[in-house]
Amino acid sequence: MARDDLRPIIKLRSTAGTGYTYVTRKNRRNDPDRMALRKYDPVARRHVEFREER
Repeated sequence: MARDDLRPIIKLRSTAGTGYTYVTRKNRRNDPDRMALRKYDPVARRHVEFREER
């Protein structure tokens, strides 16, 4: 199995509308659905929800 098959690179985009993104990897076996994490948005200067973008 190739490296990118199990842990693909994903972009997490801010729901605050600032356009800020985080880039990370996720495990498809543990998280088959789209991820949503609460992280810091430096443009909005607060913690907001970031959702997976494909």
